[in-house]
Amino acid sequence: MLHSPPGRMAILRALKLGDMLCAVPALRAIRSAFPAAEVVLVGLPWASEFVARYPAYLDGFREFPGYPGLPEREPDLARLPGFLGEMRAERFDLAIQMHGSGRISNAVVAEFGARITAGFYEPGIMCPDPATFLPFPERGLELRRLLQLTAHLGIPPDGEALEFPLSEAERSGAAALAHSIGIGSRDFVCIHGGASVPERRWPVDRFAEVADAMAGRGLEVVLTGSGAEVGITGAIARAMRAPAIDLAGRTPLGTLAAILERARLLVCNDTGVSHLADALGLPSVVISTGDNPDRWAPADRIRHRVLCRNSGVPAAEVLREALDLLSEPRRPASSPGRPLASEVRDVGRYAGSLL
Repeated sequence: MLHSPPGRMAILRALKLGDMLCAVPALRAIRSAFPAAEVVLVGLPWASEFVARYPAYLDGFREFPGYPGLPEREPDLARLPGFLGEMRAERFDLAIQMHGSGRISNAVVAEFGARITAGFYEPGIMCPDPATFLPFPERGLELRRLLQLTAHLGIPPDGEALEFPLSEAERSGAAALAHSIGIGSRDFVCIHGGASVPERRWPVDRFAEVADAMAGRGLEVVLTGSGAEVGITGAIARAMRAPAIDLAGRTPLGTLAAILERARLLVCNDTGVSHLADALGLPSVVISTGDNPDRWAPADRIRHRVLCRNSGVPAAEVLREALDLLSEPRRPASSPGRPLASEVRDVGRYAGSLL
C-alpha cells in the first residue's frame, strides 16, 4: 500500500508488444489514481514507439540495456553501470517491477534507487517489502496479475479492456493500402501464421486449409506478418489453392493495426497480434500451445476463441469457430478512456521482433 502519491515513477517492463498490451489496464489504473504523476517506462528499444502511442498513460521512456539472466535482450554490460547511475540520479519516488516473477528483475529495480520499490516476488525467496511486493501468482491471466499488483498498492482498477489508439494518418494509410490491393470495400479475413517462438506456430498447411475455406465463402484472404515472416506467409500462399494477398513486411505497426480494424476476422497463433486484435475489437481464433491460454488468452472468450490441444488443433475445429464468429455482427471494442487518435505521437516502423 502506498501512503502518499508519487510524483515520479519508473516502471520496468522490458518485453515485446503482446506483453506490453497486457499491461495497458494496469497503466490506465495508475494514471487514474495518480493523474499528476510523471510515469516513465523502462523498456526494450522498440518500446519508445509504445510510449509515443500512449501519451495519456506514459510520459517518458528509458531504454533498458539488458541485464545478466534476463533473456529479452543481450545485456550491454558496458552500458549497464551508466544506465543504473542515470536512473539513480533521477531520484524516482516509486519504481515498479512489472517484469516477471522478480527472481532477477527485483535486483534491477532496487538499483534504480527509488524512494519506494514495488513489484512481484517469487514465493520462497525473500520478499523485499510486504507492503509493496506481491507473491507472483502461479496462475491467472497476465493482465489480471498486473491488476492484482496495482490493487496491492492501493490503486483501484479501471477496467480490463486493452487499447491500441490509432491516428487518422494510420487509418488513412490503411485505407489507401486496402484500396491499392483491391480490398477497399470487400470483406476480408487476416491470417497471421508467424510467432516469435517457433513452437507456437501452427502448421502452414492447416493455415492454408482454413484460408482456402474462407476464400471459398467469398472472403478475401490477407496474410499478415513482419519482414522476418515473409517465408511463413509465402509458404501459406503456396499451400493455398485460392489466391491470397501477402502483406508481410509491408505494414508499419499502426498500419497493420488499422488493416486489422477493417477486417472481419483474424486467425493467428498465440502471439502479440492476438492481443492487438483484442485491443481493436476484432474477433479472432487463436491457436495456442501448452499452458499459455491460462496466462495469455484474451479475457473475452466470446469474441476470441482460443484453441489448445496437446495432440494439435485440427483445421476443422478452427474453421468451425471462425464460421461461428463470422455469423455474428461485429461488436465495437470497449473504449475506457481511450486516448484520442489526435493525441498519438509520431511512431516508427513495425518490427517483427515485437510479436
